[in-house]
Amino acid sequence: MSKEKVVIITGAGRGIGAATAKLFANNNYAVCINYKSDEKSASELAKLITCEGGRCITVQADVSCENDVERLFSTVDKTFGAVTVLVNNAGILKKQSKLVDMTAERINSMLSNNVTSYFLCCREAVKRMSTERGGLGGVIVNVSSGAARSGSPNEYIDYAASKGAIDTLTKGLSLEVAAEGIRVNCVRPGLIYTDMHADGGEPERIERLKSIIPLQRGGQPEEVAEAIYWLASDKSSFSTGNYLDLAGGL
Repeated sequence: MSKEKVVIITGAGRGIGAATAKLFANNNYAVCINYKSDEKSASELAKLITCEGGRCITVQADVSCENDVERLFSTVDKTFGAVTVLVNNAGILKKQSKLVDMTAERINSMLSNNVTSYFLCCREAVKRMSTERGGLGGVIVNVSSGAARSGSPNEYIDYAASKGAIDTLTKGLSLEVAAEGIRVNCVRPGLIYTDMHADGGEPERIERLKSIIPLQRGGQPEEVAEAIYWLASDKSSFSTGNYLDLAGGL
């Protein structure tokens, strides 16, 4: 790894992404906070990190768009140097719906935002990390979801399918780049207290469902951030192609 520890976190303006940005900054990483449209949240987070002595930048980019992804990574190259850790976290959730009522527009939007974005960011990270390309190695952590295992019937099977694709990407890419000094792992959060549930039309969804969680509560973004950081750290140096479930026992 290079002397400068540099992390790019996509969708880092709120929730799990924001908690992860704070944790990496507190551990001496130069942090790139990527956001798509919520400039206010990203700027407030950057101000907080900077006030606590951390180094960070915010970069607006729609990571489902190839040109935006290339600009995102180039900006980090110029500001901090090559990325050493990529946390793929950006994603969307649509209103709860059964498949029979889903349009092609909704499905394609889900796959573009939740799958294409991860592929593009992984591609740019590998270009910079791969020892075969002159890099010094690195780590990619993909944020999937417990929905990839449950399927989220009657609510979000399009979202669940997009996260299933991320599980497959994690396994395939981990094998593809293991000999190039790059580790690729995945976290699969369950019911976590974030604003994403409001995007799905049910802000209090966790309160409705927490009784089915063996631990009898929803998770906090900071708990997921700790798992992401562990996978990115040398403490997990023999882990690649693995999935860490954070779902309270579900």
